[in-house]
Amino acid sequence: MKNPAASTAELIRERVEEFPAGEPFTSVEFMASGTRASVDHALSRLAKAGVISRVTRGVYVRPIINKYVGPVVPGPFKIAQAVARSMGARISVNGAEAARRFELSTQMSTQSLFLTTGPTRHIKVGNSKIRLQHTSPRKLALAGRPAGAALSALWYLGRGEVTSEVIGQIRTKLSPEEFQALRSSTELMPSWMSDAFYRYSRETSSELSVA
Repeated sequence: MKNPAASTAELIRERVEEFPAGEPFTSVEFMASGTRASVDHALSRLAKAGVISRVTRGVYVRPIINKYVGPVVPGPFKIAQAVARSMGARISVNGAEAARRFELSTQMSTQSLFLTTGPTRHIKVGNSKIRLQHTSPRKLALAGRPAGAALSALWYLGRGEVTSEVIGQIRTKLSPEEFQALRSSTELMPSWMSDAFYRYSRETSSELSVA
């Protein structure tokens, strides 16, 4: 009779090899392969064997080895994505970082902070810390795509700063498809935000008719 523990270890190793090197994953993603204890044991053995590296509690990666610095630690966003995925939650860059990317603000984020529909969590990775901050699901309705980052930027700027000019700036940074996705989500926006889209549409329509 086949040893169940050995079978679990084999299944997990096969599954681990499906993950691209450098892409973090969590122990939760292996729960269909065995009990929590057997999964944790199998991952621990793979880590000791050097097949995977433990990034932080419950998060692992098939390491990329740099000949100068050794194993390369995944970036904060990839780690945060893996943790959010394990909770079935969405995730996005924080509003300040999103606004900076769209050249709507020069403020630099001083910490690895991400927004999530899951619970607020603090993740320690070596000497660094990553913070997942809970926010309303409607604020992350488009998470995982450029339009979602734009939505985060608008929420960050707030009522007094979101103008038709800001919408125009965002449009220059998005593909037509992404801008349309953002524009089509006005029902999820507060009135001050959707009104800015309405004013932008009116102004651009007027410019076209004059031309």
